[in-house]
Amino acid sequence: MRRACSVPVMTVVDLHVREAGSGLPVVLLHAFPLSSAMWLEQRNDLGDAFRIITPDLRGFGGSQLGYDEPSLDHMADDVAALLDTLSLDRVVLGGLSMGGYVAMAFLRRHGDRVAGLLLADTKASADAEAASANRRRIADALDEAGTTQVLLDDVLPALMGETTVVERPMIQGRVRALVEDAPPAAAAWAQRAMAARPDSFDALRAVTVPALVVVGDQDALSSVADAQAMVDALPDARLVVVPRSGHLTAVEAPDAFNVAAREFLTSLG
Repeated sequence: MRRACSVPVMTVVDLHVREAGSGLPVVLLHAFPLSSAMWLEQRNDLGDAFRIITPDLRGFGGSQLGYDEPSLDHMADDVAALLDTLSLDRVVLGGLSMGGYVAMAFLRRHGDRVAGLLLADTKASADAEAASANRRRIADALDEAGTTQVLLDDVLPALMGETTVVERPMIQGRVRALVEDAPPAAAAWAQRAMAARPDSFDALRAVTVPALVVVGDQDALSSVADAQAMVDALPDARLVVVPRSGHLTAVEAPDAFNVAAREFLTSLG
């Protein structure tokens, strides 16, 4: 008599996708706790020359959460399954903040499918214990309250730079609305996944394709030094520091972000 297997089954979530344009396929992974809606300006601007594919990571936007234990590896496998669905063998992969963490998990698990790498406002180091504990605290608060209030109180203030807060009220309002829309269960799951993420410097050192690293000069969550450390680890990378921008460069300073991205993507042919 065969015994039932007690090993947890990993599932793959079908991701909801927004896309625009045609040509070189570029997959952009969004920040926490936003959705693919944050990439509006990139789809509108870069879609004239490239195929810009922006999925909602599991639990966010139009994508289901699933039942797996929190892990960025599951998010990375979701993206690989999306490429299969779209019949894409290799893509330029980009990610901002949490999206960058997922991109680095993708490198570890599916690195042969990456034709170019764009990392924005993220870091390759694992969380220090204090930061990891804070993520778990926020996850617990999300579960207990069932609302996004803790995200508005504790996460939103650090997402944007001082210039955006003072001079770009419409962008500030847009980001707040995106944070308010985050499903609490998905945000809690993602916080626990990020808290457990490993150091990714070895994955960056193994990259064999060109890379672009972008960071806002007012980023309070991933510093210019963090960005430079990734550039130093990558064999073929350059750094772009976006002035007057915080953690969400693609949203706060889309023109500057898109100029850097277009130059990089064009160089890939």
